[in-house]
Amino acid sequence: MSLKEIQNKLLLWESSENPLAPLTAEQREAILDLEALILGDSDDLQNENTSSDKSAESIIPPVDSTHDFLAWYDSICETNIKADDSPYEAYYKQLEDRRNECISLTNQIGDTMADLDKLTEQYELVSNKTNALHTMSEQLLADQNKLSSIGDNIKQKLHYFTQVEHLSQRLNSPTMSVNSETFFNILAKIDECLEYMRTNSSYKESHTYSVKYRHLQSRAISLIRSYVNHVLDHATEQVLTPNDEDSTDREAMDTAYAVYFGKFQATAPKLRMVISEIESRAETNPDDSYASLLSDIQREYASRRARVAGGATTAALHAAATRHPRDHCTLARAACSLLAHACRDECALYEHLFARPSPALQEYLVSLCNGLYETLRPHIIHINHLETLAELCVILRVEIIEEQVKNDPSLSALGACARALLQDAQERLVFRAHVHLRADVLHYRPAPGDLAYPDKLQMMEQIAISLQEQSLKRSDSRNSMTSDISATSQEVANINNVEAQRRPQASPADLHGMWYPGVRRTLAALSRLYRCLEKKVFQGLAQEAISLCVQSVDNAAKQISASKTNIDGELFQIKHLLILREQIAPFQVDFIVKETTLDFSNMKNAAYGLLQKPRQIFSLNSNNALLEFLLEGTPMVREHLLDSRKEVDRQLKSCCETFIKDATEILAGPLIAFLEKAQSVSPIEQLCREEWAESSRIAAVVSSAQRLVRTHLAPLQRSMQLYLANTETEFILFRPIRNNVVGYFAQMGQLLTNAGYSYDDILIVACPTPEQVSVFISSASLISHNEPVLPYGKKRKTSTIQKPSVASVQEKENLPTETGKEVVDV
Repeated sequence: MSLKEIQNKLLLWESSENPLAPLTAEQREAILDLEALILGDSDDLQNENTSSDKSAESIIPPVDSTHDFLAWYDSICETNIKADDSPYEAYYKQLEDRRNECISLTNQIGDTMADLDKLTEQYELVSNKTNALHTMSEQLLADQNKLSSIGDNIKQKLHYFTQVEHLSQRLNSPTMSVNSETFFNILAKIDECLEYMRTNSSYKESHTYSVKYRHLQSRAISLIRSYVNHVLDHATEQVLTPNDEDSTDREAMDTAYAVYFGKFQATAPKLRMVISEIESRAETNPDDSYASLLSDIQREYASRRARVAGGATTAALHAAATRHPRDHCTLARAACSLLAHACRDECALYEHLFARPSPALQEYLVSLCNGLYETLRPHIIHINHLETLAELCVILRVEIIEEQVKNDPSLSALGACARALLQDAQERLVFRAHVHLRADVLHYRPAPGDLAYPDKLQMMEQIAISLQEQSLKRSDSRNSMTSDISATSQEVANINNVEAQRRPQASPADLHGMWYPGVRRTLAALSRLYRCLEKKVFQGLAQEAISLCVQSVDNAAKQISASKTNIDGELFQIKHLLILREQIAPFQVDFIVKETTLDFSNMKNAAYGLLQKPRQIFSLNSNNALLEFLLEGTPMVREHLLDSRKEVDRQLKSCCETFIKDATEILAGPLIAFLEKAQSVSPIEQLCREEWAESSRIAAVVSSAQRLVRTHLAPLQRSMQLYLANTETEFILFRPIRNNVVGYFAQMGQLLTNAGYSYDDILIVACPTPEQVSVFISSASLISHNEPVLPYGKKRKTSTIQKPSVASVQEKENLPTETGKEVVDV
């Protein structure tokens, strides 16, 4: 846009018609105020500086229009701009002068740098020439050193190729001794050359020279082998010449053994250095030549020691077997002691020559100990006594293996032989134990004295009381009658390392001699087998032994019941089951055995199904009967756990229940029979009309029951005291009997009331109340405590001996026993 157009546009701002920027009245008033203010300021300035006013008035042209104002304004702006730019223009001119000076200085510096670059170029040329000369000198010196090193390296490598003849001459020298440092220096040089040839196998002649050095090494090894064999042969000849190898005259065996070991020990200084050098090379040398040489020397040594000591050891074992033909335990101890000394001496002699053990030594010691196995095994497999076999097992396992072999590594061969003998002895022991348990427990035929119950208990009690009266002068008390625990009980107690203790017994029933032979033999066998067998083997054998013992006791109880009374048989069985339960408690094993059986019930059902489907046997569809029989008729494998302790508990519980039932029938038999007969009458009100249920007859039944209680209670309690000999056990067994008797009397009274008997009938019957029955039973018990009463089924004989009851003794001494506790548990 041109200036003219701009001016025209500006003129249109305040035009009267269509102004571009119309002003409001307030704006116009503001302009007028500004104009007045300007004029007022100009007047003040005019008054102050007249000269400046005049110049101002002369400078300000007349303004009649906007165009004039703008022109004037432009001139004013241009004048002000020029007045403001004058310092800058002066500074610009100054800067331009300085730039020209810098340009001049830069040109001078450029010329100077060109001169310096020229000097630098000339310096680098001279320096490069100097460095090149220095580098060439160093290269020549390095080449000289390299050639010298190559020459030395070639000379060093040729050294390993030029040593063959020199080493061969020294090795073949007649004055060369194997037992010298010079020989082993030569051997070390041969090894070094061989290692060099092996490392540098790419050299042209390395293979040829490796063969030559290998030949030299073989030559040296053969010299060592010949030397060692010569020394060992010389020592062997010195031992065997005065003592013929096959001679059977073995007198002064100790002296002979000293000679055998002393001659070989004298060769140790000659061989120790040679063998130590071979052992060190066998560890560090990758070649197997020295290891093979060491193994050959060890085998040669072992063969010569076997030649020297093998016959003497065998003869000594045969001599020991001759001295102890029947004392197998002494023979085992003597033979094992002989072999232990021999093994220790052999290991000590071996350590004089060799630093480390070897398989050859172990094989030799095993062959030496095989004589022990060959000597003892024929004796072991013919031993029939359990005591001897058990003692042999203890000797082999405790005295030999645990106490000697475990603490002495040199006796490992003896330990292997002892373990083999122990296994044979344990196998024989298990076999003989089975035979013993079958023959002497299950199939034992008791003698009349074994089943003489309660006669033998009475006899033993009378003897014990007489002895106590004579020795202690105390015939009025039974607590002085004591007895030691049996040997079997002590053995069982010692299983847990508990010292057998002495405790008072209330009756001879607890004496070991009063135990039934089957129980005594079973416990004795178990106590011997416990320390001799492995835990699993013992568990199986113990389970069978206890099962057979329970059967034996049951058979004996039946015989006693047949010959005496049921009460005697039941008390006999209860007592011995309690003894068995108490005595097996110290064995810290589970009397549980897993038994596997085949169940053919599926096969039976499948066979029935096959017979019911004859037309589908060869059917081609899915209902093939033959296929179903094959799939469903497979027998199943079932596992059963047999627990001997639970079997004893079950048998004991059953026997106690039978005893309680029989004792109740003895004391209240008429009442039981009448009540059972009365239960068949219906309705109960018809009972009083029956002839057999009249009040007089019921009174006779009640009176008969009371008479039975008065007559048989004392013998029953006496039998319990004699057999059980324990107040707690007697009380536990008698309490349900008493409760049953009281209960039957209570039922009778309840029956009379429910059946509609009259008051007079009830008075005629005179059935006592439960409280009266309890008092009556207690009074009968007190009478039995104050008078000597024979066991049930025996007639009274005149006797002057009067003893307090077991209950009073227990109250005085306060002696609870484990037997009573076990009955409580059952």
